[in-house]
Amino acid sequence: MSKPLAVCIAGPTACGKTAAAVAVCRALSGEVISMDSMQIYRGMDIGTAKPDAAERGGIAHHMLDFLPPTAAYSAYQYQQDASRVMEDILSRGKLPVFAGGTGLYLQSVKHPLRFAMAQGNEALRQALNEQAQTPQGRQALWQRLCRLDPQSAAGLHPNDVRRVVRALEVLEATGESIRAGEEWEAPARQDFLTFGLRWPRETLRGRINARVDEMMRRGLVKEVRSLLEGGVPRQAQAMQAIGYKEICRALAGECTMDEAVEQIKIHSRQYAKRQMTWLARDGQIRWLDADTFETPQALHGEIILQIQKYREDQENGL
Repeated sequence: MSKPLAVCIAGPTACGKTAAAVAVCRALSGEVISMDSMQIYRGMDIGTAKPDAAERGGIAHHMLDFLPPTAAYSAYQYQQDASRVMEDILSRGKLPVFAGGTGLYLQSVKHPLRFAMAQGNEALRQALNEQAQTPQGRQALWQRLCRLDPQSAAGLHPNDVRRVVRALEVLEATGESIRAGEEWEAPARQDFLTFGLRWPRETLRGRINARVDEMMRRGLVKEVRSLLEGGVPRQAQAMQAIGYKEICRALAGECTMDEAVEQIKIHSRQYAKRQMTWLARDGQIRWLDADTFETPQALHGEIILQIQKYREDQENGL
């Protein structure tokens, strides 16, 4: 007996994932499950490119706006929450369509994630984070990780405080490297059909730059200022997102606003490259070159046709 089907639409930032997911849901009676690690936060709409009512097109969207910006959230928590949403959608006879660019979230729903299940040590985490705020603290933490777990440290930058702290925390809790726990276990109970959208580098660069300019036009600075004035600390996990941390620097007088905007564009392009590197590990992704389709609608139609054929093959035992 075949497993129930779930669809994933992945790809780098600004590649058109949301529009594709909405089109699939409209054609095949589906609901969208966001796979974005920052759209989970309330009040963070512009900088995360969270789809508004018009972009959602009347299609139900899940895993959006359910946490305050002060809250921390892990891939394991996402795995648990998104899996419950997916099972509910399937129970109602609808198609779950994941959409987003957070590669770790994609892996977490397709396969159980062992390392994230390690119990956290709140006191240790707080102490490490406090150390990170001291002069040379970030470098000291990273050097400590280099001594204790060189394999994990090699893949992290000293300024990536959250992941360096998490690696040290897991090492303390389990005695094992966080990388040792990154092995994916048995596949999920659902059958995942995953599509990846990609563009030529220069085209994607232009799309990213245009998106950042549009964010600024829509009021990204006002959104960041509102969060800060509302009590969200600059050091919060949510405020480390691209777009927010750069505007925070400008508001603090650490750079000009023009410099902040340029940094957002650079960091967004670098993030897109990392997203593609992560997704390239997944040999089951069906890649679609968006520039080879005359219109977005033609691209969406191809995805829909492939899903329909996949379902037919399942029914016929192929």
